[in-house]
Amino acid sequence: MIGPDRDYFVAMMQRSGPEAASLNLPAYSPEQQLPLTGPQVTIGRRRASTGEAPDIDLGRPPEDPGVSHQHAVLVQQPDGSWSVVDQDSTNGTTINGAEDPIQPFVPVPLKEGDRVHVGAWTTITLVRG
Repeated sequence: MIGPDRDYFVAMMQRSGPEAASLNLPAYSPEQQLPLTGPQVTIGRRRASTGEAPDIDLGRPPEDPGVSHQHAVLVQQPDGSWSVVDQDSTNGTTINGAEDPIQPFVPVPLKEGDRVHVGAWTTITLVRG
């Protein structure tokens, strides 16, 4: 499931510099459910100049301005579980509301119900379906 997370947004605002003061949590952003298919699922924002489009495109309205074009990748493990790898994104990737972002390019194993926080307000929750 993908959707805005008010608690994450407030925490991110407290950690961020003065440029974050101009950000506002969208009044309405419908929750999305997307199946994870294939060995990798990319997370980011579409890049119009090159036509590059991630599998989970967070550049659609309401666009999360804190998401990098190539923000993170979900990688399926041989046992069917998933890991997340931050792609050295500008604002980092956190798990389950952690204060510190995960290290870039280091796979972090995920389990059912884990929340992957990217950008200014987007949370991706891993749910078996």
